[in-house]
Amino acid sequence: MSEIPGDLKFLKSHEWVRAEGNGRVTVGISDHAQSLLGDLVYVELPEIGASVEAGNAVAVVESVKAASDVYTPVSGKVVEVNEALADKPETINEDAYGEGWMFVVEGVDDDQLAELLSPDDYAELIEGDED
Repeated sequence: MSEIPGDLKFLKSHEWVRAEGNGRVTVGISDHAQSLLGDLVYVELPEIGASVEAGNAVAVVESVKAASDVYTPVSGKVVEVNEALADKPETINEDAYGEGWMFVVEGVDDDQLAELLSPDDYAELIEGDED
């Protein structure tokens, strides 16, 4: 299992957020999620300017095994997407917490972040998955 960065917060559905400051967060899927999916072959990202609501499906990742919805952990407005994933979706497999980020949401308040799982809580959750 890979190291879980300490500066992230998680949804139970395996999405992560990294607070960037000024109400902006970067969103991606966890290393655990990408390993369950297998080799990713396609990523559908939300539209820039789209309003997203916490818990709603806003993106799709497809692997050789299955397609999965990606849920946004926070509400706000999509201000940036990782265009490089269109040509190289496998970047998520290679670097889920770095270059494999998916989109940036703006207008996020700290209360939303406080409701998400800490890295330790998320680690416990996925350890339970592996039993």
